Amino acid sequence: MKKTTVRQLMVTLEEYPTVSEDANVYEAVLALEKAQEHFDKTRYRHRAVLVYNKNRKIVGKVSQWDLIKALEPKYDAFGDMRSASLSGLSPEFLRSMMQDRNLWQGDLDALCNRLAGKKVKAIMYRPTEGEKVEEDATLGEAFHALLLGHHQSLLVTSGKKIVGILRLTDMFKLLCERIKLCGI
Repeated sequence: MKKTTVRQLMVTLEEYPTVSEDANVYEAVLALEKAQEHFDKTRYRHRAVLVYNKNRKIVGKVSQWDLIKALEPKYDAFGDMRSASLSGLSPEFLRSMMQDRNLWQGDLDALCNRLAGKKVKAIMYRPTEGEKVEEDATLGEAFHALLLGHHQSLLVTSGKKIVGILRLTDMFKLLCERIKLCGI
C-alpha cells in the first residue's frame, strides 16, 4: 500500500494567509479573514498567518498564541513561556504572577487598539529547523516531529524553499477518518 506523504495533506502557500513582516497586526488579521473566505469549507479554519521578508521568503508566523501574548507586553520579560507551562507550576503561583506583575489589567479594546498598529515582525514567532518537514516525508515522520516539539504545525519544505504548512488539525482529522474506517 502506498504511504501518505506530507505533500498530500499540507496546505500550500497559495491557500494560506501570508503578510509581509512590515505589515501591521491589523493587516495580518484581514489577511487571515480573507484566506478563510476562500478556503475549503470542509477543512479546519486557519489559525495563523505566515510572514515573509522583502525577498518573499517565509521567516515566521503569527499564531493565535502570539496574538494573545502580544496583547500583554509584560510577558516579554518572562522570556520563553513554552517551557514554563510544562514545568509544573502551581495554579496559586501562576495567579500570584498575574497579580505581582499587574498582568491583564488594561481594557481589552485599548489593548487591541494598541496591538492593531504593531508591526508583525515584532510579535511573530520564528520557527526552528525542528519545525520543518520535507514535502515527500511520510506522515509518520511528521507525527514524530509534531509530538517531539509539541507543535501545532510544521512548515513544509521542498529543498530549502518553504512551500506550505502541515497543520496538526488536518493530521488529526485524517487520523479520525482512518480510525472510523476500522469500523469496530
